[in-house]
Amino acid sequence: MKVFNTLTRKKEEFVPIEPGKVKLYACGPTVYNFIHIGNARPLCLFDVLRRYLEYRGMEVTFVQNFTDIDDKIIKKANEEGTDYKTVSERYIAEYKTDAAGLGVREATIHPKATETIPEIIELVREIVDNGYGYVLDGSVYFRSRKFREYGKLSHQPLEELDAGNRIELDAGKEDGLDFVLWKAAKPGEPSWESPWGQGRPGWHIECTAMILKHLGEQGIDIHCGGQDLIFPHHENEIAQGECCGRLGGAPYARYWMHNGFINVDSRKMSKSLGNFFTVRDVAEKYGYEPIKFMMIQAHYRSPINYTAEVIEQCKAGMERLYTCRDNLDFAIEKAGEGEDPEFIAKVEARRQQFVAAMEDDLNTADGLAAVYELARDINSYIAQPRGREALAEAAKVFDELCGVLGILYNRGKKGSLDEEIEGLIARRQQARKEKDFALADKIRDDLKARGIVLEDTPQGVKWHTSVPSPAAG
Repeated sequence: MKVFNTLTRKKEEFVPIEPGKVKLYACGPTVYNFIHIGNARPLCLFDVLRRYLEYRGMEVTFVQNFTDIDDKIIKKANEEGTDYKTVSERYIAEYKTDAAGLGVREATIHPKATETIPEIIELVREIVDNGYGYVLDGSVYFRSRKFREYGKLSHQPLEELDAGNRIELDAGKEDGLDFVLWKAAKPGEPSWESPWGQGRPGWHIECTAMILKHLGEQGIDIHCGGQDLIFPHHENEIAQGECCGRLGGAPYARYWMHNGFINVDSRKMSKSLGNFFTVRDVAEKYGYEPIKFMMIQAHYRSPINYTAEVIEQCKAGMERLYTCRDNLDFAIEKAGEGEDPEFIAKVEARRQQFVAAMEDDLNTADGLAAVYELARDINSYIAQPRGREALAEAAKVFDELCGVLGILYNRGKKGSLDEEIEGLIARRQQARKEKDFALADKIRDDLKARGIVLEDTPQGVKWHTSVPSPAAG
């Protein structure tokens, strides 16, 4: 598999540190509000990366953190008259609701910053002892210029990084590029005891400490996140990790993968422009799965433009796949015995087409195109009665590929719906037999209003669902 490595700015063959095993880290949310659709993109895409690596037979340890102490969390708690823990726990729960709605699997480990305080303090101490950190009024800062490779991820000269430095220049800092490792406590804010007095961790040190704790001290294979994290967050992570003395000269992360931005109506998403949408906002109107579909229908490094038209197109595209899969189930149920090596070979060719796309820098757009071409092949094939063996193989491959992309996950949620619908179909058939066409049409229309479409075929009546409504999903 080849991936575009932000560090080297080129596609490289992915070779894990340990054969057959992958250490994967993705920056998780700061939990002070519902996640927005921009947050959903790395969440969905790097879940697909994990799924694909596992599909190719690798053992993946996937760590995604929760930043559960931060200025924004403290501000939210103060506004609500509560505490940081109440806020963070509430929005971790809301995050999990949205992630489940998007069909995203839980990470192997979901560490919290506040659960890593001892490890953070020890890491800061080591950085200070190595001469890369200094204490100022109870806070600890990192000497960025002392790390000679600082800027290697963002590929910007230090002068440009300094000029565009987004971190507040605290009085007394040795250099404008220096960033905080440990923040001295402020009155009324949560804090922990440290060698430098009461305080709390800086944002960047949290991820580094959690990586070292949960993924080991030999460096990791892949570090993921949005493009907006390249500088300063990921740049600072590298500096901390490679200057603490634990990696023995090994790189902090061998491959860096960053997803593109999401715009809304061709403009940058922002609250001030009134075009800011949470995942929950969109899901309440369209359901979760069309959002997931939107995230994978473009290459992960390309920008996405979110509009109502785009999400409607995604919903329609998902419905086509649901319909194909339901029709395939119907065809299998009605199938007789018989083999068709030629069609099985065509199905395998689509699988290989999918794999080739995903091997080329996780090209989900072309991977999804392969799934659609497979669906087209299936739809043409099942227009006539077929043998069960070929149809079963088509279903197996179809499910495999959709499983890697993390789509069509609501098929398994029908439950007792099948029995209810089959009963109504039987009632409709009896009404037609008795020439009570008014009742037959009413049953059909009632089901259609519920998102269940009936189709009369020479083999009998078959049914399929539209993409589940928000209420059903």
